Amino acid sequence: MILRPCPSSINADENKEPAAMFLRPLDPVADGPDLHVIFGDPTCCLWLPDPAFPDIETTTAILKSWTKGLENTSWVVCEQPKGPAIGRIALYNTGRDKDIWEAACMISPKARGQNYAARGLSAAIDDLFATTKARRVFADVDPDNHASLRTFEKLGFTREGVLRGEWETHIGIRDSVVYGLLRTDPRPEIAGKPPLLRPA
Repeated sequence: MILRPCPSSINADENKEPAAMFLRPLDPVADGPDLHVIFGDPTCCLWLPDPAFPDIETTTAILKSWTKGLENTSWVVCEQPKGPAIGRIALYNTGRDKDIWEAACMISPKARGQNYAARGLSAAIDDLFATTKARRVFADVDPDNHASLRTFEKLGFTREGVLRGEWETHIGIRDSVVYGLLRTDPRPEIAGKPPLLRPA
């Protein structure tokens, strides 16, 4: 496991035009300072295995380790193509099965309320299914992380069960709620999905 999703509001007004957003490949060095706003925030990191990172250097180093070998499925959320990172969307394979992937997201507190987490995850999962043979994507969510629970339910994930006492984290022993999505599962349409900006 790399990280567990942090709170990310999905309470955007469904009747208004979605705010502009883009996904571009994560660059740990360039995006580290912006993402440290999230990973250095104790509230954002409440549901992670480890506490908030102490400095930008640590955030950058850990982003490098998380992204290595997963460059094609590691994204930052931004409101302009070359704008600052306001979140991270990650799809990663832990090696147990090459066709089973885990999903996670982190959105800056100041950027919540725009449905960025659900919109970004939906686009990234579309791309994963289109470019790999992945058959399943799952999420591992703390049972008290209600915003992330709602996000994955909104995306059509099935709540598959609870693993009791699964993780020893910086706030103690925690249960894990597992959500799963198969390639063949029906998926609700998510308005305002962002384009993925890959290098030419």
